[in-house]
Amino acid sequence: MSLIRLLRIARRRQIVLPALKVALVVGTLLNLVNQGGNLIGGQPINFLQVILNFLVPYCVSSYSAARNEMRRCEE
Repeated sequence: MSLIRLLRIARRRQIVLPALKVALVVGTLLNLVNQGGNLIGGQPINFLQVILNFLVPYCVSSYSAARNEMRRCEE
């Protein structure tokens, strides 16, 4: 597996857009679970955690899609 090839594939529009949708849904749910009490209670939220709650699902989704695309092209 070539990392450069994987990154090129992961930048494709057909991978980026669905990964953004996944990150939006999953990141929102994670933020509600992880910081819902702070939001409801009017307490400060951890913005680094907010960013990570969106970034991690995006990375997982785009990596998975790019890896599947690489495997499909190898067949």
